[in-house]
Amino acid sequence: MTGLVQPFISTVPGSLDSKGRVCIPATYRQLLAAQNTTGVYVCPSFADPALEAFGQSLLDVVNARLANQDPFFSASFDDEATALIARTQSLPIDENGRVRIPDAMIEHGGLRDKIVFVGKAQKFQIWDADRYAPIEAEALARVKARMQRARSGEMP
Repeated sequence: MTGLVQPFISTVPGSLDSKGRVCIPATYRQLLAAQNTTGVYVCPSFADPALEAFGQSLLDVVNARLANQDPFFSASFDDEATALIARTQSLPIDENGRVRIPDAMIEHGGLRDKIVFVGKAQKFQIWDADRYAPIEAEALARVKARMQRARSGEMP
């Protein structure tokens, strides 16, 4: 990977249709294409009831980090490869910008009809819209609290 990759930004509303398809936002598709990603890589989050989605650039970073570990004798290699590589699927994007989310991933994310695509710089997440609303509010409250502490001179 050379140079900086443009980040995935914004929170974009979307929908999950009855066939399990979502339409990846056009700006996200452009960023994926710029990374020479055919489709999109998606895996269930190991930390949240959401899906992690990303392009070739982030996959290259993860692969490079794993390449520095012994694939046979490193427990962290197996853990990270299992959490990220083994559970990631390359999903093709159709001519209308849609991908079919596998049923197990839909279940993991608790995805229903209304979803949101949440830009997170090198990746984006796919959340059920109702599930994400309190997550976003909690994150904003934590940032606000840190900012107030910083302004009052408290150390984090």
